[in-house]
Amino acid sequence: MSEKTKARVVDILLLAMIIVPFVLAIALKVVNKPVEEGISITGAMVYLTIPMPLQDMYITESQVNSAAVIIALLGLCLYLTHGIAVVPNSKRQVVAEWIVEKVNGLVSDNMGKRFMGFAPFVAAILGLSAFSSLSSMLGLFPPTSDMNIVAGWAILVFILITHYKLKGGVWPYIKGFFEPIPVFMPFNVIGEFATPVSMSFRHYGNVLSGVVIATLVAHALQAVSKMLFGWLPGILGSFPFLRIGIPAVLSIYFDIFSGCMQAFIFAMLTMLYIATGAPAED
Repeated sequence: MSEKTKARVVDILLLAMIIVPFVLAIALKVVNKPVEEGISITGAMVYLTIPMPLQDMYITESQVNSAAVIIALLGLCLYLTHGIAVVPNSKRQVVAEWIVEKVNGLVSDNMGKRFMGFAPFVAAILGLSAFSSLSSMLGLFPPTSDMNIVAGWAILVFILITHYKLKGGVWPYIKGFFEPIPVFMPFNVIGEFATPVSMSFRHYGNVLSGVVIATLVAHALQAVSKMLFGWLPGILGSFPFLRIGIPAVLSIYFDIFSGCMQAFIFAMLTMLYIATGAPAED
């Protein structure tokens, strides 16, 4: 087998690594989704319950979809960087270098040169959040509309923020809670722990509200369409004419624009909190 053929086989396998996780997630949802009538807005389905000594562990739809997004992102990264050369010789390498340059510029502008090591972490947050929200366009339950998923990201960011604050010393960190005067200590403590709460609720609330609004509008358009065109004979009377086009316009905002915007905001807050919490350079 020639080197060119081997490269093509690897490319096909990497493309399958991007597509197959979403196909399996869709199939799993179709198999487990119960038949519903009317409007139904629920949380993530529970696919599997594993008995545990203290509390049962649930494998939910959001966990499965989140894993599918992670695997697909890994496949995308491997595909973009497969066959990379010193001098770009393919369009995907140009795309990969463009992504790296933009993320490096974003980190440099918002955190400073000494935080350039955070570029891969910021890129991971942007990609994971954006693709998780965009998965709703495939009919999947977006992991970003599950509070448990987003709260996990926020807690990880909070640990990083606290780690860099403690680099300036334990006593200065504790002393900061009593500034500018000791009476503000309770408010400073609340403000410290409000960081992950506000980050998670902001991201979760915006994505979930988009899902709820889009679902309500789609069912309302179906009802109005039946009311206006129900007199037509046969299948035409039950065809939801008004659901053609309008939900797609809403999807452009709620699924694409809002989802990508929330990913950008979450990444920006992550960079700003870590950069401002770290001690100043000597």
